[in-house]
Amino acid sequence: MITQRPKGTQDWYGADMQQRTLIEEKARRLCKAYNIKEIITPVLEHTVLFSRGVGETTDVVQKEMYSFVDKGGRSVTLKPEGTAGAIRAYLENGMHSQPQPVKLFYFTQAFRYEKPESGRLRQHHQFGVEFVGSPDPLAEVELITLLTSFIRELGLKDAKLHINSIGCKNCRRTYNEALLSYLRAHEDCLCETCRERMAKNPLRVLDCKVPECKKVMKDAPRTIDYLDGECEEHFAKLQGLLAELGIPYEVDTGIVRGLDYYTRTVFEFVNSEGFTLCGGGRYDGLVHEIDEKQDIPSVGFGIGIERILYFLEREKVAPVKPEPVALYVGILGEGAKAKAYQLVTTLRAAGVVTETDYLSRSVKAQMKYANKIGAKNTVILGADELAGNRASVKNMETGEQTEVELDKLVEYIVGKI
Repeated sequence: MITQRPKGTQDWYGADMQQRTLIEEKARRLCKAYNIKEIITPVLEHTVLFSRGVGETTDVVQKEMYSFVDKGGRSVTLKPEGTAGAIRAYLENGMHSQPQPVKLFYFTQAFRYEKPESGRLRQHHQFGVEFVGSPDPLAEVELITLLTSFIRELGLKDAKLHINSIGCKNCRRTYNEALLSYLRAHEDCLCETCRERMAKNPLRVLDCKVPECKKVMKDAPRTIDYLDGECEEHFAKLQGLLAELGIPYEVDTGIVRGLDYYTRTVFEFVNSEGFTLCGGGRYDGLVHEIDEKQDIPSVGFGIGIERILYFLEREKVAPVKPEPVALYVGILGEGAKAKAYQLVTTLRAAGVVTETDYLSRSVKAQMKYANKIGAKNTVILGADELAGNRASVKNMETGEQTEVELDKLVEYIVGKI
């Protein structure tokens, strides 16, 4: 057991770690262009933050959270998602007093106790963005545009935008009455969990994955048929902006998302087989749920790093190869070690990916190692090379060898990469 990781977790190394790093680099570049600032919040939050913000009737709060009482008698939770913590930080640190809107992005660990499956782990990693302070549908469009660019840069082609509106609290009240009436008429066909959800939060039944429940919900009332005037106008403006910008979308009335803080717009990027890549939406009431003195509109999304890797694998997108070792510096003799390593340090300071020998191997063994790690060029430095300030650089692909002055070696290698 001591050498076995807990179920639903993953060790990050090798090709997957390289891909994860590249994914995060792409996301950071996009966020920089959109003027979105990074935030890091604690992995632990007070449990009440999620029970109030995410919703006490959600599966996340009722079944999936890792909560415990700490040594001070406080109930704390390993965060199951990134939004609630980011909004708590926005309020606690006075960001609502800054020029609005405030745009934040993060990479965070998230923890949910659920059955591990492809692209979904108990400890997973999210890239998320929160856009706080704007009621305009252009805020949703900005995040959808960012995601569209991100997905394209990843090389994914099978991910289409699905949108829906679940309205605000006012029109949700009318909708819940209609939905509850429908559910009561079909109660015998629902699973036990959904029969419990009916009384507490009927909207959660729409999110059930049990086949019998999904069949019942095909003919259930739709949220978009119960929107009030303002919510209807907001949804129409969103669709108009997407159309003008040439972003294809599908109105999918089955999308409600699994967290209670969503209002009005909800969206997902879904592939042709129905797998969800990422999701998000508007949550105009979340700030008020956390701090009743504040009432600030917001929108955001979250996308799992593991889910991205799953989609890349499904679409057989070729992994981006890591930057190769530009030069392997072989060391011949103990007396040459310090000066050779000084040269290695100079090369690395110039941005050249450089490797060398740490095991006092023979020259033949060093060349075999250089070949195994894919070094593009090699050079052997011994007492003679250091004394004469010259060495022979070998191109490992062509076998061509070029004599280079050591004080010009950095310039020579930089010119070749």
